[in-house]
Amino acid sequence: MPKVRELEVFRVVLPYGGRLETLLVKLIDEGGMVGWGETVNPPPKMWGRLEESLGARLIGVEWQHPDSAPSGDPAVDMACWDLWTRMRGVPLAHAIGGSRTSVVATVRLGPDRSNESLVARVNQQVCAGYGHVTLDVRPGWDVEPVRAVRAAFPALTLAVDCGGAYTEPGQLIALDSYGLEVVERPFDSGDPYLHATLQDQVAATVAVEAGADLDDYLALRAGRALLLRPSTFSSLSDARRAHDRAVAAGWDIQCAGGQGAGLARAATVAVASLPGCTLACDVTQPPRTNQIVDPIVGANAGVIAVPFTQPGLGHTVDESRVQRLAKDSFTA
Repeated sequence: MPKVRELEVFRVVLPYGGRLETLLVKLIDEGGMVGWGETVNPPPKMWGRLEESLGARLIGVEWQHPDSAPSGDPAVDMACWDLWTRMRGVPLAHAIGGSRTSVVATVRLGPDRSNESLVARVNQQVCAGYGHVTLDVRPGWDVEPVRAVRAAFPALTLAVDCGGAYTEPGQLIALDSYGLEVVERPFDSGDPYLHATLQDQVAATVAVEAGADLDDYLALRAGRALLLRPSTFSSLSDARRAHDRAVAAGWDIQCAGGQGAGLARAATVAVASLPGCTLACDVTQPPRTNQIVDPIVGANAGVIAVPFTQPGLGHTVDESRVQRLAKDSFTA
């Protein structure tokens, strides 16, 4: 039964990607076992809340399972899961119900200066082993680049991420003629009726990023896939429950989470090993300068290995690098 005797929290600024901020939590139990967690882009008040109350909530408190631990924050919940699974010598992926030893990865490509340049970038990724590509599209940069990529790669599995930039289904109908597997986040979340209308009109799977309103989307059949970001849930068990509800409704799952220092990515890969996560995992290849874990979390030839032979998250944390990157920390 875990009992945390010491904890440390770090506010880290990553050197790549617009100086992204991430929050790391380290828990140490009475036997010296360590668990780590991460929250990317933490809300402004999270640091103060943890500094004020986390020690009182966790230090010396016994708990039997991460779901019963007094965590309250995603990074703390992840650290509890990492600690609990390491103490038992089991991988996190197995503990939450995962069964895959590897997952197919998509590579994400943004707008380019020309269609020729975009096709050249796609070719680079295909040569590197990727069989699945996701293009970020927006109004005015959608049909022509998709047409160019499809003409150059007729057999490539292709998806588009709209980033919620469209306002009506008619803007996206033309894309459906290019054999897309998935149309991600076509509209702002919160309007399942708009998503349902689009799904009725296209052959591609509409993937929605829903939270508390997930049941509304499922009831209206406002898509056929859930874009599941574990980092947006307060706990990994909540993410698992969203997976279960979507799968029970006959939906596919695409797991996503491409930012951070490596721990949040590792948790995303663990969730992606769940049986319903049938679509390519969107964990963008991380810059090495941002990673505090060994091995780094990323794809090799379009495939991401799930660490099923290592306990916990399955990665070692470079604590000296954490100390160098940290702009603030506290211990309890």
